[in-house]
Amino acid sequence: MKIEKLPSGSYRIRKMYKGQTYTVITDYKPTQKEALKLMADELDRVKADGRSQKHVTFQEAATGYIEVKRNVLSPSTIAGYERISKALSDWFRKLLVSDISILDVQKEVNDYSAGRSPKTVRNAHCFISAVLSMYRPEISLRTSLPQKVKSETYVPTNDEVKKVVERAKGTEYEIAILLAALGLRRSEICALKADDLQGNTLRINKALVENSEHGFTEKGTKTTDSAREIYLPDELAELIRERGYIYKGYPGNILKFLHRAQDALGIPRFKLHALRHYYASTAHAIGIPDSYIMQSGGWQSDNVLKSVYRHALDEEKERMQKQAAEYIAGKILS
Repeated sequence: MKIEKLPSGSYRIRKMYKGQTYTVITDYKPTQKEALKLMADELDRVKADGRSQKHVTFQEAATGYIEVKRNVLSPSTIAGYERISKALSDWFRKLLVSDISILDVQKEVNDYSAGRSPKTVRNAHCFISAVLSMYRPEISLRTSLPQKVKSETYVPTNDEVKKVVERAKGTEYEIAILLAALGLRRSEICALKADDLQGNTLRINKALVENSEHGFTEKGTKTTDSAREIYLPDELAELIRERGYIYKGYPGNILKFLHRAQDALGIPRFKLHALRHYYASTAHAIGIPDSYIMQSGGWQSDNVLKSVYRHALDEEKERMQKQAAEYIAGKILS
């Protein structure tokens, strides 16, 4: 049996037993007696459940985890896991699962954070945690993660949306832009067929998402609440019937068109998803109850809606404050 200090500061106890190397990691230097007890406990656990799954590299464990989850998670989630797995450092991917300590995970997260957003780092940590939970359920991570950055929810104005819609008129992107302004996600728009429209009712029950082969796969909607039916205005319903399709191009080209249009029009760049915010904000402004807005847009919770409304209220607050300040100035300064 061998006890050695790792670069992370942890201590590794190793023992060869029946041709297999077994490892125990501690955050302190154990005595010989403690090491014997810890290793005996480890061997007892292995004998009790017949597992040797800890004695694989993290990369092997990650591959195994992805395969187990492939048929129950969406293709886009699997593709994201595979990207994370490839982006982790070589030294971490080559570590035996049995050797990985909480300090190793912290070091990997620290290295991974360089040049990446807090959200990206958190996603990677969630993946690492999920893999380790499957192969080492006894491990309890206490990783310090980058602080979340509060993102501003951009809500396009009526004028900005109108200009974009006019720019899209007659192009292959016209219907896609109009549907986005009615609260649809890009993945939903790209999966729609003309026969999903019955009268003025559009049935949304599928999505086109990126897969691990860098292509796109059709699947169910993002959540059970996302499957829904929405009403289309006569002009849009008739346009879909005239064309016989909704959108046939590459999904990413819609955003490229949107950015080209914004640059040509001299308006701020915003993503296609911001049109969902526009829909929620406009529907709220004209008095549509939140429950109906959530159903129409396929939102599972009102968290996004509250963020959108907060943005709209901040703009209104600024306008009101300006109006009050100018009124008072006119009374006391003139």
